Parts: sequence; C-alpha cells; structure tokens
Amino acid sequence: MQSFDHLITTRPHEVRQVLISDLHLSPEEPALVQAFLALLDDCLALPALKRLFILGDWFEVWLGDDFYLSLSDEERQIHWLTPLILKLKQLRVAGCEILVMHGNRDFLLGQPFCNLFGGELIYEPYTLTVGQKSYRLEHGDALCTDDKKYQFFRKIMRNRLTQWYLLNKSLEKRLAIADKMRKKSQQNNANKAARIMDVNDDAVLQAIADSDALLHGHTHRPAIHHATHDKKRYVLGDWRLLDKDTRQPKVSAVVGAVTGDEHSNDSFSNNNAEFRLVEFKSLT
Repeated sequence: MQSFDHLITTRPHEVRQVLISDLHLSPEEPALVQAFLALLDDCLALPALKRLFILGDWFEVWLGDDFYLSLSDEERQIHWLTPLILKLKQLRVAGCEILVMHGNRDFLLGQPFCNLFGGELIYEPYTLTVGQKSYRLEHGDALCTDDKKYQFFRKIMRNRLTQWYLLNKSLEKRLAIADKMRKKSQQNNANKAARIMDVNDDAVLQAIADSDALLHGHTHRPAIHHATHDKKRYVLGDWRLLDKDTRQPKVSAVVGAVTGDEHSNDSFSNNNAEFRLVEFKSLT
C-alpha cells in the first residue's frame, strides 16, 4: 500500500480529490482529532486539490447541529470542534469543495453545520466521475443486508419523522438516548457473526449494476475487491489509533485519492484520472 505522505511529497500537483470515511471523531479521542487536522494541513499543501469527500461517520455521535450552533461565542472559542471548522473553512477558501455524507453514527448532521465552513451535505448514492468511469459512493451500511435487525433500525432512524422527534428533544435527552443506543449496539454486535456485519454480495451487485465501480466505508475492512470480472469495490478504512499507550500515538487510515495529469485543466474527468487507495499516517 502506497503511503499518502509519499504521494503528497512526490506528486502533489497530481492529487485532485481526497476521500475519507469513518473517522469517529470525539473529544474523548483527541489523537484522532489532531490527525484529522493534520490531514487538512496536508490537503492545504496540495495545489490542485479540488474536492474533499467525508463519506459518513465523521463523528462518533452527532446529536444535532444545535449541539454546536446553540453555543455562545465564548463557548465556541474553547470547543473542540472550532479548530476543525476554521481549518475546513480555510480549505474551502483555498478552492476545495467539501462534500459530507451521512453515516450510521452522524445521520442527524445537517446543512446548517456544514454552512459554517462552506461545505455541502450530499446523499447516497453519489456518482463520482473518474476519467471515463463512474464510481458509486455511499457510506456502506445499507449494503450489510444480512444484518436484518440493523437494517430495520436504520430504516427507522433515517425516517424524517423519527429525526424530527429526536431533534425536538432536549440535548440532555438526546445524549441519554444516544448513549443507550450505543451500548445496545455494542452488545448486539458482540453476539453477531463477522460475516453478518459485512456487505452482502447480492446487495453489492445491485448497487454496482449501473456504475463502473463502488466505493464505501462503514465495515472498517479496507480492501479492493472484484465485485464482477470487470468492476471493483473499494473499501475505505476507519481511522485507527496505534500505540495509544505510548507518548506519541499514531493514527493510521486507508483513504482514497483521485490523481490526474498535472498538465490538464480538467480536474475531474480527464482521461488520465485514476482512483487509488492510499495509507495516511499521522503522529499526534
């Protein structure tokens, strides 16, 4: 696996788009937050970068945009999200689009929060053109159809009426509900076979039918699979904290990158555009 740092330092003018997923950011894991800030610094150093995709589970839990928007100016100054927002805004001002997709952990994320840094909330499936090929982007949880209980839960949680009901609860009650749901999910997953929590082959074939390739996260099993003899399924990795008991823990993640001919003006669909999975590592 080629390292992301190597790609940046040797061919920075060729990197046009970066795709990440499953960061699971929270104040309880400051190393992951710092790693994301480090990635944004790397993105700012890429002169031809035009898009950053965040394909779900950006946050470990999201209680609603008012969780941050309701804060006073003084509270925002010391909040752990503020440095992320400022850095993302800097990236947007530099000309990079920031496209954010819901995951199963942050389905209450809204456009008002994305407006703080000029981002855009996108919905699955999202079609990305790379060269002459169309890539279907989604978070990935909808592909895990063998997990019947989760799919039922997902259907309920993605319902607008359910979301309206949750968002009209106080933040304290939403926090209690989220904590209860997270504990129940951990208990349920502990008793499930690993294959049940992975994607279903038939669901993949159905998803990729009208596309040339499929790209998703969610499963935390980064790899490149052959969905058919001529179509590939790319799986982004979760952001993992390595050596967390040491003085300098590391964060590792498998992310996506679209590269192109540095002499081309078309940053999205030139014939030389190529998608690849690369490894990002950060010292915190």
